[in-house]
Amino acid sequence: MYSVLDIETTGGKFNEEGITEIAILRFDGTSVVDQFISLVNPEREIQPFVVNLTGITDQMLRTAPKFHEVAKRIVEITENTVLVAHNAQFDYRILRTEFRRLGFNFERKTLCTVDLSKRLIPEAESHSLGKLVRSLGIAVSNRHRANGDAMATLKLFKLLLNKDTDKTIIQQIVRHETQGELSPNQLDMVEQMPSETGLYYMHNKEGEIIFLGKSRNIKKRVNQHFTNNEEKARALQKETKKVTFEKTGSELIALLKEQEELARNRPKYNPPQPSRKPGNGHRNSDKGRVTPPNGGGSDLLIVDKGRETGEYSAVLIEDGIFKGLGYYDLNYQINNRHILQSIITPMEGTGKSHEIINLYLRIKRVVKIIELK
Repeated sequence: MYSVLDIETTGGKFNEEGITEIAILRFDGTSVVDQFISLVNPEREIQPFVVNLTGITDQMLRTAPKFHEVAKRIVEITENTVLVAHNAQFDYRILRTEFRRLGFNFERKTLCTVDLSKRLIPEAESHSLGKLVRSLGIAVSNRHRANGDAMATLKLFKLLLNKDTDKTIIQQIVRHETQGELSPNQLDMVEQMPSETGLYYMHNKEGEIIFLGKSRNIKKRVNQHFTNNEEKARALQKETKKVTFEKTGSELIALLKEQEELARNRPKYNPPQPSRKPGNGHRNSDKGRVTPPNGGGSDLLIVDKGRETGEYSAVLIEDGIFKGLGYYDLNYQINNRHILQSIITPMEGTGKSHEIINLYLRIKRVVKIIELK
């Protein structure tokens, strides 16, 4: 569980700034499940350059609640979450300073989308929030206001989670969360799983992925793992200390991500994976290229269901070769080739991935197939 955070301040000397506006979006990895947005009376003047940047004035804040009046709500909405912010060190420092003034020690784990984007989108010209989201075709409103920047950070974070095919983000968090043994009643983990399409990851106490799979009903499948009496299943049950999941919306996306992540992570309890060779020696056969049943060009975008209402998944095919996948919610993101390539998570087109796509297109229905010009 995450709390995506943005704070606007008065400006001024280090550790003397006051909060003027705060937005917190509690995010379960797929959807916002709670939110808190409020102006805050900082009980000090706002620096003129900040007024020009944000549009927030001293007059606007006269009747706003003071920090001590919203502190309890902040504690509650961020409880048992990881704070996510663009330049998290700044927002976290400001929050901790305000709580210290109240005599309260506020501590949360943090993730910084600046650091994550530098690692996962190193080719970006700039990793500032405004320039980065613009380059990715992410729509932003109310820039330099807490809610607008928090929403932009959330959309960026979702894209980064999707690009994190090695699952380093999840594994880092799980490693920090699992100090000592978890409850012996591992069936409780099942209740946290959604009855939806996606991937699930079974972790040991070090946070390592020891098994991953895909299902059209994640909750049902994880329950089967915990109720299986076979010897290998019992060993997996004993070693599993946490289960995480990733909704994909589309079963095609789940199949492709499963194949990619099995090859990258090679979990202990999954069957051994064959060596990966582009095309797998079938570059001129059906398995070697994507060949839609109804024909068409070799540069395609396969559009299918997304993870939530208003979102779509996209599988990019260039010259008949699978290049990667991603999610979008605005048509101009896929109509602009440069933005499309930015939101797509690159993946290696192999004989296996092409076989998955060809078979899926023959027996399943997708939303649409777009020929790219």
